[in-house]
Amino acid sequence: MTYVIVGAGQAGAVAAQTLREERFDGRVVLIGQEDDRPYERPPLSKDYLMDKVEREKIYVHPESWYAENDVELRLGTTVTGIDPAAQEVTLASGERVGYTKLLLTTGSTPRRLPVPGADLDGVLHLRRVGDSDRIKEALRSASRIAVIGGGWIGLEVAAAARTAGVEVTLLEAADLPLLRVLGPEVAAVFAGLHRSHGVDLRCGVQVAELTGDGGRVSGVRLAGDGGHVAADAVIVGVGISPNTELAAAAGLTIDDGIRVDAYLRSSDPDIFAAGDVANAMHPHVGKHIRVEHWANARHQPRAAALAMLGDGVAYERLPYFYTDQYDLGMEYTGYAEPGGYDQVVFRGDVRRREFIAFWLSGGRVLAGMNVNVWDVTAPVQALIRSGKPVDTARLANPDEPLDKLIDQ
Repeated sequence: MTYVIVGAGQAGAVAAQTLREERFDGRVVLIGQEDDRPYERPPLSKDYLMDKVEREKIYVHPESWYAENDVELRLGTTVTGIDPAAQEVTLASGERVGYTKLLLTTGSTPRRLPVPGADLDGVLHLRRVGDSDRIKEALRSASRIAVIGGGWIGLEVAAAARTAGVEVTLLEAADLPLLRVLGPEVAAVFAGLHRSHGVDLRCGVQVAELTGDGGRVSGVRLAGDGGHVAADAVIVGVGISPNTELAAAAGLTIDDGIRVDAYLRSSDPDIFAAGDVANAMHPHVGKHIRVEHWANARHQPRAAALAMLGDGVAYERLPYFYTDQYDLGMEYTGYAEPGGYDQVVFRGDVRRREFIAFWLSGGRVLAGMNVNVWDVTAPVQALIRSGKPVDTARLANPDEPLDKLIDQ
């Protein structure tokens, strides 16, 4: 019995750990392209980027854990193909490794800008620990940077840069940062947050070109009459694309990621997928969704490993993510897609950035986001899972206990 895991990030490491915790005594092979052992990615745009934690703290396991648990960790190794009929993976060296079950935790890749100058020195993306090291060095040496993309990565890097005293121009194509994720009501909070900390936030702009001097980036030229933004470095955060190439070549069903069922099983019953790359059927949401956040990489691979062992239950943990920017801490629970809700209810003081926002459809809570308000994740989850309409006046009242609203 050999279980092979392709992708040695957090998701792959959690799956390997689960297999051993569940007393699987067969061979476990964990294969990754990077030279670093599995690590968590959130610190790369938060505490590690800001030198608040040392490198050793980002790793999922101590270096000795893999040998102690008889997990074959193959780093710096590229898988070039999967043969489902022979149940083998092929490595770049030509070696073939057979599998009984295969788990794909291949993650994702940052999207590149399709504009001239995108390959200049000083144009940086954030995905791997080495990327974070390069951005960290840029923040030490630069006096001004441009951040392209107002998603979570772009905003967190902008916050780290401003905290380091660097001038920041943040360029976003939409009318507000995080507009697609949070909608106009809540996205405005993050726009105000960054402007209040001195970020030159420019929304509704398009990048035409990255300009350079001697092969190194010198700024960003905007389309139309948007002018030129001078910068010593440019950080690009315009989303990620799931790494589905291996799965597609193997004939697995691809649909914005590797399409899997609620047990994380792909169209091949012996191949599973988890993490960023998995577009999984979610029992509560009632559709396939792909979640690109830390909590998913932490919990979903455990469910996949149990399913590989034949002990699986449907993965129905609600999506969760968090961010820390300046003096703002936030947790988001649930799933509210654009156009999928008809009301946003605020509870608390939005102006002081101490509130909970709820997204509702037909009076039912789909998602909740607590900003500088803590220990409310469990009752927010309970409201979402109940599927019952709530009294919005009571929901908006901070004096009304959230756990009492379900029994109204």
